Amino acid sequence: MSDGKTVAIIGAGPVGLAAAAHVLERGMSPVVLEAGPEAGHAIRQWQHVQLFSPWEYNIDKAAARLLAPTGWNSPDPQSYPTGGELRERYLTPLAMKTPLREAIRTNSRVSAISRVGFDKAKTKGREQAPFEIRYQNGKGPEVLRADAVIDTSGTWFSPNPAGSNGLPAIGEPDCADRIAYGMPDVRGAARSRYAGKTVAVLGAGHSAMGTLIDLVHLAGEVPGTQPVWLLRGADPTRAFGGGRNDKLAARGELGAVFAALVASGKIKVETEFGVTHLSKSEGRLKIATGAGCGARSVVADELIVATGFRPDFSFLSELRLRLDPAIEAPVALAPLIDPNEHSCGTVRPHGARELAHDEPGFYLAGMKSYGRAPTFLMMTGYEQVRSIAADIAGDKKAAARVELVLPETGVCTRSAVQPAGASGCCGGPAKEDVSACCAADETAKKAGASGCGCS
Repeated sequence: MSDGKTVAIIGAGPVGLAAAAHVLERGMSPVVLEAGPEAGHAIRQWQHVQLFSPWEYNIDKAAARLLAPTGWNSPDPQSYPTGGELRERYLTPLAMKTPLREAIRTNSRVSAISRVGFDKAKTKGREQAPFEIRYQNGKGPEVLRADAVIDTSGTWFSPNPAGSNGLPAIGEPDCADRIAYGMPDVRGAARSRYAGKTVAVLGAGHSAMGTLIDLVHLAGEVPGTQPVWLLRGADPTRAFGGGRNDKLAARGELGAVFAALVASGKIKVETEFGVTHLSKSEGRLKIATGAGCGARSVVADELIVATGFRPDFSFLSELRLRLDPAIEAPVALAPLIDPNEHSCGTVRPHGARELAHDEPGFYLAGMKSYGRAPTFLMMTGYEQVRSIAADIAGDKKAAARVELVLPETGVCTRSAVQPAGASGCCGGPAKEDVSACCAADETAKKAGASGCGCS
């Protein structure tokens, strides 16, 4: 039985609000601590970006049930929202027009979590002690006690640095005025910063591809705009995705469009470019890789670092976390998402069992649960918190149940050689077409280009 438990939820993004909705349905009391001034504050930073997944995959079922009595109009399930539309048409009504409005505390940044009367080293009786969550809200330190904690604070405000060794490149802090992280709005709010400039984009994920595509469009509008793709690896085709095999059509199309632009020469490509040094040179930015006779450099006006994100564990130091040392995800989840082993962006549904730690009642969920691994889907987070809420409420059967079928990426290979007939990493057989190259070839040829050569 839930016994009216209080559940602290860190972060009022899509997964945090979904967690609150499921907690509420279970007869428990959610308290959502959001560091920003509003629900979905992190999404405001990328509100110009269109999602790969249509609305049907972006709305949590418990949240929809909360919204139903308010007269909320559910968006067309097959249309694709931008981040801004996700906020305006879903998160804001969910936060403002449902009982969740009483549970959300904005401008409340969590600074530390422990257990009442227990430091990290003390064990006996630990499970019975409530959590003590300390946070700042502009009025001084506040303290919240809770029976369980779900950390859905995400990773958006902890971007990876430019350095290929995980550290900031030498000189990176001194060049901060010419560096942006994530996915800036190069054709909108940040247009004046990038128009007519040589812009280097570092990264091989969807954010890098989307930004480079936008820069190509900007180049068509403002002559002199030159996108340069800095790729740490040697093979550009690995970034192109699953093409027509991807069950999320928009995600597959992105890779195909990007491949065609690379093939046409509209994006300059520098492969095997692990950034080591950044410096200012004659009013521009010198981006260097390597040392000695193997050193190379690119000179640009701006650098966009789209190398992913990492979780912030600074406020969890007094909790007993069980994290994979490399991926920084819960140890049971890490093997499913390790990018060293998997190229797929779709992971089988998982829940409380995989997300639990040695600290009873504490869970990581949402993007933060993936640690440093990329390609997280919102619907995965919704399944996570459904299971976690059931687990906290004592419904172990519901917690263990899988209530989600995920779309495949069309890219599903393991790094190691597998025997014939072995399963792919997302369940089901591995795809023979491991990149979008051939799909992109066809797209490029239709556009009059030669394609990427795989045919």
